[in-house]
Amino acid sequence: MTSEAAFIRALRAIATDPAARGLTDDAAVLELGGARLVLTMDAICEDVHFLADDPPATVAWKLVATNVSDLAAKGAEPRGCLLSYALTDADAWNEAFLQGLQQACEFFAIPLLGGDTVRPKSGAGRNFALVAFGEPRARMPVPSRSGARSGDTLWLSAPVGDAGAGLALLQGKRQTDSPAQHQLVDRYRKPMPRVDLGVALAPYVTTMMDVSDGVLIDSERLASASELAAVIQLDKIPLSPAFAEVFGEDLEARLFAASAGDDYCLLFTAASDAAGALERVARNLHSTLYPVGHFMEGKGISLMFDDVAVATPDRLGFEH
Repeated sequence: MTSEAAFIRALRAIATDPAARGLTDDAAVLELGGARLVLTMDAICEDVHFLADDPPATVAWKLVATNVSDLAAKGAEPRGCLLSYALTDADAWNEAFLQGLQQACEFFAIPLLGGDTVRPKSGAGRNFALVAFGEPRARMPVPSRSGARSGDTLWLSAPVGDAGAGLALLQGKRQTDSPAQHQLVDRYRKPMPRVDLGVALAPYVTTMMDVSDGVLIDSERLASASELAAVIQLDKIPLSPAFAEVFGEDLEARLFAASAGDDYCLLFTAASDAAGALERVARNLHSTLYPVGHFMEGKGISLMFDDVAVATPDRLGFEH
């Protein structure tokens, strides 16, 4: 039982409370006396979610942002968080982390309410976790990964690939002298989930999650949860000008962008006749939404590029 998917399947025998949503979603939804609370927990580990020489303030930012991203995907306003922190012997590192934590908590309006500290054995990599909870609007649905219908349109809330490109540059897998590299690295280190957009979209979507592991693998997860197939138009995958400048816009670049992960934007489905309402939401929030595919009867995902079928890569995205 070494894979993440197999371990989660085993956990489902334990997590039987309805609030757990069968461990098939990004968060739990707990009902308390007529109120609802959305609960999530994300951990980040050195050399898995961040690099050892990343600035500690950005490590803290990423820890908060990844949890806030889960709340955004459930249409929930942040209400608080709990921190699990592994103390290091480097006081300057701890202090810089705390500065980044304060900045992120203030930016995302999520107060720190408590947590726990531990001191791991010397030489252990840095690992941190955050529990975050939020509140959906009264009488508004809390979107899940399931519930899509055949014919629904698949949407993205932002360009993808920047974070993966930034990581590739930091790891030396790609080289560039372009000033755009700084923007790409910043997108990897400091995700910017949109809570306001997630809350506003919630009434109109049939499913919604955040893109943490890559558009392809996360689209497959949405499709599987709804027992449908997903068709993704790679030529419709939105790319930022910075990404296009460094990595291009051809099929190879779009496959990289769609499988890189760490974007923390919203991936959702909606009925085709909801496009007008979605565009009004985006316009009101000075945002842009991108239709990138659709769901249909069947299973799995298929890829198109300029109306030509493309072979599905063996690796769809990040998996532990």
